[in-house]
Amino acid sequence: MVKKKDVTEERIEAVEEALSKSEMFIEKNQKILTIALGGIILVFVLYFGYMKYVQNPKEKEAQAAMFNAEYYFDQDSVNIALNGDGENLGFLDVIDDYGSTKSGNLAKYYAGVCYLKMGEYENAIDYLKSFKGSDMLVSSMALGAIGDSYIQLGDIGKGIEFYLKAAKNNKNEFTSPPFLMKAAWGYETQNDWSAALKTYDNIKKEYPKSREARELDKYIARAKAKLGEL
Repeated sequence: MVKKKDVTEERIEAVEEALSKSEMFIEKNQKILTIALGGIILVFVLYFGYMKYVQNPKEKEAQAAMFNAEYYFDQDSVNIALNGDGENLGFLDVIDDYGSTKSGNLAKYYAGVCYLKMGEYENAIDYLKSFKGSDMLVSSMALGAIGDSYIQLGDIGKGIEFYLKAAKNNKNEFTSPPFLMKAAWGYETQNDWSAALKTYDNIKKEYPKSREARELDKYIARAKAKLGEL
């Protein structure tokens, strides 16, 4: 019992000693700690002030500026959507003026797609790669558009790489099967029929209800014929 009591007392003494040391540290460094705490509070105040009085109003301006560019984009007037109509901003202007906003970031995606449609594939790649998407659907479409651009430039390997990234980015029956199909067609172009067949089989297994799955049998049969499996 005595030993047990001694151990307990030792632990209490150790805790008291630790608390004492902490108090001494705080007393000794009170000025520094006060300055540090004040600095942290100041950072938070500045951040929330910046968001409320600078960033949020700028975001609203960017959204308004994007309206007409998106309208022209929907009308397939991609050159006007990209460069503006003389009175309203285009996506490139939105990027320049509001690049730090969410709308400015989205404008990079739109600009990349515009360049893709205009046949300026290197510009398309640059803008699409600069787009940082949190929306899983749009980020998948951006990766797929990069794949399209590389294919048009004749870089089949890079095209396949980005199609596969797009398919894996957010696996779903809407975007994944078409990008996997494009990857498979890329493999066919490279005469890599084994990889093409594997990709077709993957679509059939993972996305059996997709639109692409309905036409898979003929592609699978062709790949097997090329491999001498029929």
